Amino acid sequence: MYRFIVFLRGINVGGHIVVKEKLKEAFTSLGFQNVSTYKQSGNIIFETILENPQDVRVKIEYKLHSLLSYEVAVFVLTIPKLKNIIDSDPFKDQEKDGASFLVTFLGIEPPSFPLKLPLTISKSTAQIISTKGTEVFSVTHGGGEGALPNSFLEAKLKMKTTTRNMNIIR
Repeated sequence: MYRFIVFLRGINVGGHIVVKEKLKEAFTSLGFQNVSTYKQSGNIIFETILENPQDVRVKIEYKLHSLLSYEVAVFVLTIPKLKNIIDSDPFKDQEKDGASFLVTFLGIEPPSFPLKLPLTISKSTAQIISTKGTEVFSVTHGGGEGALPNSFLEAKLKMKTTTRNMNIIR
């Protein structure tokens, strides 16, 4: 069995309310085992006999679209991938006081990252500080800035992304 973590984009925001139990049922109906949600229903942990994360993603996207009648961006990660993010300590040189550390997951790795980093998002103190593969690391400082990196990156990169606080990843 392989264990995966799935981050869903846009669940329980913008009028798209989905209760945890409904999501757990959807994942169980796909043959996934030991399905649980974490903190919010957009974070799902489960086990499957499927080894390939892309196969898992396609199954979940199809199931959620048929269940909810709208597209949900699905980001499939492994435990080693998340441990690698934690172990790399991407925020080690950042001032901790009052800061939130965010990881934005990209659907695909761009051939070259199109933005010069570090970059402060216009009209905010939110900073995009670095990138590695399909992850982009940002620092925000409250005042509603938590969603800024995600929407900014989606607009600039022209792809769906999803962002999680480093505390959720840990």
